[in-house]
Amino acid sequence: MERASDEKIIHTMGINNCGGKCIIHAHVKNGTVVKITTDTPEAAGDAVPLTACVRGLNYHRTFLGDDRLRWPMKRVGARGEGKFERISWEEAVETIAREWARIRDTYGPGSRYVNYATGVSGLLSGTKFAKRLMYLDGGCLGYYNSYSSACIGQATMQMYGTRESGNPPEDWLNSKLIILWGHNPVETKFDCETMFYLKKAKQKGIPIIVVDPRKNDTALALDAEWIPVLPATDSALLDAMAYVIWENGLQDQDFLDRCCIGFDPGHMPTGVDPSESYLSYLTGEKDGVPKTPEWAEPITGVPAQTIRQLAIRYATAKPAALIQGYGAQRHACGEQSARGGMLLACMTGNVGVSGGWACGVADCTRHAWPQLPMPANPYGRQIPSYLWTEAVVRGHELKPIDGVTGGDGLDSDIKMIVNLAGNCLINQHGDVNRTAEILRDPSKCEFILCSDLFMTASAKFADILLPGVSLFECENISMPWKYGDFLGFNNQCIEPLYECRFEYDWLAEVAERLGLGQAFTEGRTASGWLEHCYNALRRTETELPDYESFKRAGIYRYRNNPRHIAFEQERKDPQKHPFPTASGKIEIFSERIDRTEYRDFCPAIPRYVEPPEGRQDPLSRKYPLQMIGWHTKRRCHSVHDNNAALHRVDPQCLWMHPEDAAVRGIQDGDEVMVYNDRGQVRIAVKLTDRIVRGVTAMSQGAWYRPDEKGVDRGGSINVLTSLRPTPYARGNGQHTNLVEVRKAE
Repeated sequence: MERASDEKIIHTMGINNCGGKCIIHAHVKNGTVVKITTDTPEAAGDAVPLTACVRGLNYHRTFLGDDRLRWPMKRVGARGEGKFERISWEEAVETIAREWARIRDTYGPGSRYVNYATGVSGLLSGTKFAKRLMYLDGGCLGYYNSYSSACIGQATMQMYGTRESGNPPEDWLNSKLIILWGHNPVETKFDCETMFYLKKAKQKGIPIIVVDPRKNDTALALDAEWIPVLPATDSALLDAMAYVIWENGLQDQDFLDRCCIGFDPGHMPTGVDPSESYLSYLTGEKDGVPKTPEWAEPITGVPAQTIRQLAIRYATAKPAALIQGYGAQRHACGEQSARGGMLLACMTGNVGVSGGWACGVADCTRHAWPQLPMPANPYGRQIPSYLWTEAVVRGHELKPIDGVTGGDGLDSDIKMIVNLAGNCLINQHGDVNRTAEILRDPSKCEFILCSDLFMTASAKFADILLPGVSLFECENISMPWKYGDFLGFNNQCIEPLYECRFEYDWLAEVAERLGLGQAFTEGRTASGWLEHCYNALRRTETELPDYESFKRAGIYRYRNNPRHIAFEQERKDPQKHPFPTASGKIEIFSERIDRTEYRDFCPAIPRYVEPPEGRQDPLSRKYPLQMIGWHTKRRCHSVHDNNAALHRVDPQCLWMHPEDAAVRGIQDGDEVMVYNDRGQVRIAVKLTDRIVRGVTAMSQGAWYRPDEKGVDRGGSINVLTSLRPTPYARGNGQHTNLVEVRKAE
């Protein structure tokens, strides 16, 4: 009989792309994880508890089930068919090294690409090590942006010159009003701090408003006011709020005059027509259309009176925090909504003050994080991460106007893709059917290498498919995803299952065959790299304990966290402390856009741009319903969809307004077909008035499961989404889609 003392408790932490970064106490018996417990308020003391949600408490059921990939395999059927045969690790490594060198020598280093992947988001990941090896071997095509925040990231850099535009979340307790715009932290789990402090703000009596097409779970959890808005019209609503603020003389003119450029005709860049100012657009001087609430009402679906009240409340709260999530910027013109939020923060003087909020990405980094040393990429050229399918089909045609950096264009199409711990190869990328069509053709991309835990939709497109390890089977270091001042250590809890291996180990063998073994490893194991990177960090973050103490504890919470209010010095004295932009001011008007080809399809000021596949698109006569996605509490992106127990938490379904359903003869729970020219999904429908009429929604991340007719049965929203990038950031606009819905036969 086993004794309680036979159970070991090992401290670890989540390493996939989830903001929670929760503390995981793995209870291990006989080499098996039998239970998970997590952080408690008592254990956290004065710090924010890093408490696991239902996802974290199910890590062992997700990652240690019978559906794991068990050994290396090679494709024997057509690409995407999912037919493989077992091979040895030796054959796998030999094949990888051969194709790695062949494609380099035939097409040049720029033909090789390590795909965007976030299944492992710790300090060490297969993706980082694959890039390291390619950089040592002549280079590869790189990428920038993320699928999550391309538009808001680029817009924040364009206006503020830095992504560090946030205050620490505890400063929200100094606000008089909080607006969550396209932000659903209850389900997206940005971090453990956001909801902790929003709940404290609610308890303190600070009003909280949620602007979203859905009455999301955050609105419910905070009992917040809900202002429903039609998708892709956020910037029109922001423009109308700006009009009300200006009309009532509520703008902080002193701040605009001292710290901004481009707001009004008197503060424009030298040589630029004053009528190009934001105020000229707002008042209708430029186009004859004042951007009043009455103008915005039919566009946004928000009543004019509601817009007026919201604008005045925000402008007079003093200070107020308009906190942008990433939902509104993942639209066809997502840069504009991001810029519009920053504009309102400037107009109301909420930049650089405690209790205010500058909007944008709103990073707030108070401590450095460990970094894996990387050599320079000799190839040097990059594309936006969302454009890799374009680079497969016509990479040699892509130019700087398409987002290429580091050169005048690309000299090759992508011929080799390394996809490690990532589902963006198919499932998380736009237009699944078109993406699959591209990848099925081996004359386009000639070699696809995947490593994963499961036979995901992306794994089925591998030529060589390798079994990776879960967080329980390796060591790593976790850092906060958004807010938080801690480091977590991922202690190994069990031995790797079956023939599974951490990607670094087999990449080191590939490096040996390429004659780069010593240069790649520098004589270190993966654990050796962790210790090396941690000790390098300790030279500047001197508060950190020694490495072994950190490992034993599994967590280190910083005690000395400096006070930080974004742009406080710049606000006080912009002459002595200019903003980190070319002009030294907040650039409401962008000369970079105005003086380049971007001006042909992206305005130089924040302003509403009618999106393709919006309500006014002629295509809406054929597909009259808008379709958006959201991040469900049951998954982290596509992670956990293989865990049947979590399906009960939030069953995959289509949200639809009862009035839209009634005209189509659809009842709650019916099986429906959701379709457009890109594909079809068969799914159960949920009728609810928690969504705007004329809008449907499906949570993102469900695994693509087409039937014999090509109809998806898994509820994958990306069967219906577009590959069209946004105009300026060339980012992910996957929330802007038109569909129709009918009752399934």
